[in-house]
Amino acid sequence: MHIDTDKMAQQCIDAISDKIKKLNTLNIIVVGKSGVGKSTLINSLFRGNFAETGLGRPVTSEIRKKVKKGYPLAIYDTPGFELSSGQQSKVKEEILEIISKGAGSKDVNDAIHCIWYCINVGANRTFDESEIAWLKEFTARNKTTQVPIIVVLTQAIPKKKAAEMKSLVEKENLDIAKVVPVLAQDMDFDEEYIARAYGLDHLIDVMTEVLPNELQHTLQNIQKANLESKKKASQAVIAAAVAGAFGEGFAPLPFADAALLVPTQISMIAGITVIFGLDISKSFLTSFVSSTIGAAGATVLGRSIVSGLLKLIPGVGTVAGGLISGTTAGLITTALGEAYIKIMEMIYKGEISKEDLYSDDGQKTMTRLFKEGLKKKR
Repeated sequence: MHIDTDKMAQQCIDAISDKIKKLNTLNIIVVGKSGVGKSTLINSLFRGNFAETGLGRPVTSEIRKKVKKGYPLAIYDTPGFELSSGQQSKVKEEILEIISKGAGSKDVNDAIHCIWYCINVGANRTFDESEIAWLKEFTARNKTTQVPIIVVLTQAIPKKKAAEMKSLVEKENLDIAKVVPVLAQDMDFDEEYIARAYGLDHLIDVMTEVLPNELQHTLQNIQKANLESKKKASQAVIAAAVAGAFGEGFAPLPFADAALLVPTQISMIAGITVIFGLDISKSFLTSFVSSTIGAAGATVLGRSIVSGLLKLIPGVGTVAGGLISGTTAGLITTALGEAYIKIMEMIYKGEISKEDLYSDDGQKTMTRLFKEGLKKKR
């Protein structure tokens, strides 16, 4: 009995939907003067033009909360800091109140996980004294809840000026996680010179460092600025799938129980899909499954993996004694996961469209990637 690709694809779709529903909501408070480029930063960092959701609903007299249905992110937007010192103080109290309330709820979905304090490099000659004073007092009062604060230097060009501003902020010895210079979008200077966007990938790296484990898959799902971070998280999904299914010693798997591979592979493919945040259809997954483990001769939804697949792995050959080596099962799962990551990467980079993969050439590409993965895993 050959693999039921349609059934496996549907199970993948169901698993993807379930994992997305279980993603925790990432809550970020964004602070800074008007015109610092908060919306541009958010839209350049996260998929789906999140910042275009409107003004959001008021949660205090000064702060609005932006959310998007089915999207695990909430942005708490504060008014511009060119306001009076009295209003600045009021905003500070309201932020601390939101943080305290979230911490008290004991629910990760209500807690504030990160604060961005944005400073526009291009519009500032130096680090504003009022901003220094505000940050000093805020960080002192944040010690109890310890919400990570990242100072984001927006429109950070020229880079020399951005480096000087970064140094000035760091010299204040504020209790912050990092100072990150960012140019969220390419900037054209009179059609003579284009400053290329930079720094967004580093901001994602910093976010990865400071966020709790419960938010890591959420961050990868919504971010679109750091491919390497997505790949690293996806490799961890593969490792967890292999270790969880077969154990550290890779004990032999009874030939009749080879179907145990299927839930592992489905969960792994779903996990990688969620990390990449791509809209993947059932027909795409059917094509992927049939072009990889299906095309290679696996009958994992039946009672075995046929020897034709095992022959693709150097030094393995056929099933011996009614047992499939746990190591061999792990290699198959790893090769499948790595082939899927490569396909996701190609779609992410725009090197290939999802529609292209339905063609004969596209299916041959998927088959080749899987077989190459098997042959590399000696």
